[in-house]
Amino acid sequence: MDVCVIGGSRHFGRRLIGELRDAGAAVTVVNRGSTPAPHGVARLLADRDDEVALRTALGARRFDVVIDQVCYSPLQAAVAARVFAGRTRRYVLTSTVEVYAELARPGGPAIPESAVDPSVRPFDLEQPWMDGEFLADHYGEGKRQAEAFLAREAPFDVTAVRTAHVLGGADFTGRLAHYVERIEQGLPVAVHPAPQPASFVQEPEIARFLAWAAAADFTGPVNAASHGALNVRELCEAIGGAIGEEPRLTDGPDEVPSPFSFDRCYAMDTGRASGLGFGFSAVREWLPQVIKETRGQR
Repeated sequence: MDVCVIGGSRHFGRRLIGELRDAGAAVTVVNRGSTPAPHGVARLLADRDDEVALRTALGARRFDVVIDQVCYSPLQAAVAARVFAGRTRRYVLTSTVEVYAELARPGGPAIPESAVDPSVRPFDLEQPWMDGEFLADHYGEGKRQAEAFLAREAPFDVTAVRTAHVLGGADFTGRLAHYVERIEQGLPVAVHPAPQPASFVQEPEIARFLAWAAAADFTGPVNAASHGALNVRELCEAIGGAIGEEPRLTDGPDEVPSPFSFDRCYAMDTGRASGLGFGFSAVREWLPQVIKETRGQR
């Protein structure tokens, strides 16, 4: 299998590249060159927002599948659809649980892929997607619109992997570290009065899932999450148990809730992935090890 990965220079992207390479795939990474490619992986230097530069870097190359780790807007999706037309038969977009943000409700239930159908969702290429602040403020909407553009306009098969909150590995977000540090130091952790459950996935597992999805032939969105959603109180209890400290939680009206405290249910239904043949692990099986790793990285 000949695979092109756009991005993939950090967090689970690097794990994905290694997973593909070790499985025998020929891997080409396209990025701006901030991080060297792993051993045995080809690298092309280009800014994916620069259509001319991207075409030039790719030359006459063709791929069995493209995995796009860094598509955040319909504008970027449109560039990719034009550039990879005739170059690939399959396109895997790394999407996010945040596409469900406007639909999530207290009390659940777990959200299936059908809740957001990209084939009927609107997209707007005229919004200021090149503005970094706008893009950051509209992360979930940008991903929704990227899915929508590709689902309706791309000249190749597309699947969108909607990832749960990823824990473990070289996590640059620092979200889990926030909890580990505060609980370890006896500092209060701000939570909602009635926090809602969220889905999580371990870094190696989402890398395996993306590699599996690349080799498959299904299309459309698919949720990717380990079994067993946790609310922030349960997460803090697990961390406290792993490090031997009692969490101090606070839910005052003036508190800014911590990163994984939600007032809406972010639990994902993974029935489609299971039906397609991928078996996820349970969060509580790997969470203690991830907590240990997070402590070791401080």
